[in-house]
Amino acid sequence: MSNRKYFGTDGIRGRVGNAPITPDFVLKLGWAAGKVLARHGSRKIIIGKDTRISGYMLESALEAGLAAAGLSASFTGPMPTPAVAYLTRTFRAEAGIVISASHNPFYDNGIKFFSIDGTKLPDDVEEAIEAEMEKEITCVDSAELGKASRIVDAAGRYIEFCKGTFPNELSLNGLKVVVDCANGATYHIAPNVLRELGATVIAIGCEPNGVNINEEVGATDVRALQARVLAEKADLGIALDGDGDRVIMVDHEGNKGRWRSDHVYHRARRAAPGATARRRGGDADEQYGAGAGAQAAWHSVWPGRKWATATCWKNCRKKAGASARKTLVTLFCWIKRPLATVL
Repeated sequence: MSNRKYFGTDGIRGRVGNAPITPDFVLKLGWAAGKVLARHGSRKIIIGKDTRISGYMLESALEAGLAAAGLSASFTGPMPTPAVAYLTRTFRAEAGIVISASHNPFYDNGIKFFSIDGTKLPDDVEEAIEAEMEKEITCVDSAELGKASRIVDAAGRYIEFCKGTFPNELSLNGLKVVVDCANGATYHIAPNVLRELGATVIAIGCEPNGVNINEEVGATDVRALQARVLAEKADLGIALDGDGDRVIMVDHEGNKGRWRSDHVYHRARRAAPGATARRRGGDADEQYGAGAGAQAAWHSVWPGRKWATATCWKNCRKKAGASARKTLVTLFCWIKRPLATVL
């Protein structure tokens, strides 16, 4: 991993009002990203955010910078990080941008980018953006300025996608679920997905006010979820974090479980039984992996999903064909799509 001045393992993040999360920096970041991304042809960018009060300020700064570089921005409003990646692909935008600090308190915020295929930006693109940041801002001709628009029913599009990951032969009828949305970006999505699939849903952490994101709710603090599951005699509890890219689940007794690896291997066995992926594993890997037809091995990578994704692509062997290989890698690298994981 090369040294970077601004980009970390998951974009750029910090305390709002302190460098680099300031309006002037973010404006220049938008301009620099616009200059680099415009070289690839498309001039459309998708911008989403979580529910932090600073998101309004930062998205305005980003849009101004992009417009000065000649790129148009389409806004989703509050939207989970995986949803922005999904919309970036479906709209065939040149990139997607998420304004979020994930599970951090409201006074932090950050900027992360997705490429046209919904994955993190390649190293060379990030490096090119940082190089442009060292230059003075110049504005394209007035006729070439970017425009701003809003995506109609962005939430509805993602709800339908999530429902589409659920097998048609199954139903959630009769299941009582408590879902905690951390007063974050999934507040208007996760409860609706589960309800439309038949579950009885008790929603908590669904009253964002700009400053209560991740505050004693969500995946970083499941005590409220556990208490509500017990009080409601629910079958299951689901906690998401502020930008909807992580999930914690509890059973009917409020106990947290290690379900993620189990789910991955179960899906992997069905999708590509002949493929092999190298990853860091544990007991669940041994029980549900190699024994179930999805072989596991140790492989250390830099922290961050970006590096795990690259490692999966590099190390998956073509034993089950290109299509199955891609399916298996997608399961491993996009398992942080929490709603799809839950389903």
